[in-house]
Amino acid sequence: MKHEIPLDPAARADDPRQDDRRDDHTHAVTPDLAYQRLAIVNVAYFGMPGAGDGRWVLIDAGVGGAAGLILRAAEERFGAGARPAAILLTHGHFDHVGGLEELAERWQAPIYAHALEAPYLDGRAAYPPPDPTVGGGLMSLLSPFYPRGPIAVGPWLQPFPADGSVPGMPGWRWLHTPGHTPGHVSLWREADRCLLAGDAFITTNQESAYAVAVQEPALQGPPMYYTQDWSQARASVERLATLEPETAVTGHGRAMRGPEMRAALHLLAQEFDRIAVPEQGRYVRDPARVETGTAYPAPHRS
Repeated sequence: MKHEIPLDPAARADDPRQDDRRDDHTHAVTPDLAYQRLAIVNVAYFGMPGAGDGRWVLIDAGVGGAAGLILRAAEERFGAGARPAAILLTHGHFDHVGGLEELAERWQAPIYAHALEAPYLDGRAAYPPPDPTVGGGLMSLLSPFYPRGPIAVGPWLQPFPADGSVPGMPGWRWLHTPGHTPGHVSLWREADRCLLAGDAFITTNQESAYAVAVQEPALQGPPMYYTQDWSQARASVERLATLEPETAVTGHGRAMRGPEMRAALHLLAQEFDRIAVPEQGRYVRDPARVETGTAYPAPHRS
């Protein structure tokens, strides 16, 4: 079974010809939003180029060892010594928090995440084990070796505001989009229908090392080997499809835009079980059970 919907490279939301003219190694999506690929994952930067100290926001923090690359890109984009107003997390998986502790210490910046992600970020709990049995390629097979945490950034950690606003990003709202993790969030700007989807859905086949390397555009559900609750993941994709986004920046793969991307997102929502859910896996029938301080699979139900 193919777990992806191919996309035409012409639907990319960035322009490689423009990217080559900049020194910050980011891909511009809108005048105030860019993303950067760091190995297997993307981070995003919100704020106008040259914005200066305290006038921009970092979304996610990449893989381990990424802090230096993020620091250099931020200085190139926003100015020497420019610190963010905040660091926002779509969720706390290892490839989204790799540089977090170093960056928070360096910048003394507040970190915002959903309250349900807090146990994985304040030292209380590790994520449930990833699942190499879902198939799909080398990335799945290697998943038992990926770090599960927890990390401890409690001194800087705060929950997203209850009113749905996004610190440092006026005009944006955070949306609870669980399934991949309990506290996964996406960020949405209604004015231009721009979506930062995190890993709620992605635009490359993240299970395949080849696809990750070449970044061939394709829409698919969240990474299969690390998704904890497929029913919640389906509901989250359905919710995001109803927004009719014009532009989608995801945690893995190229940013995409336009009617072809939207049509693929609707198809994914309508046929989620066929396209996104693996044929087998420890969490396909039994979602991971998460408790305060502990995260582990629920007992098997016959």
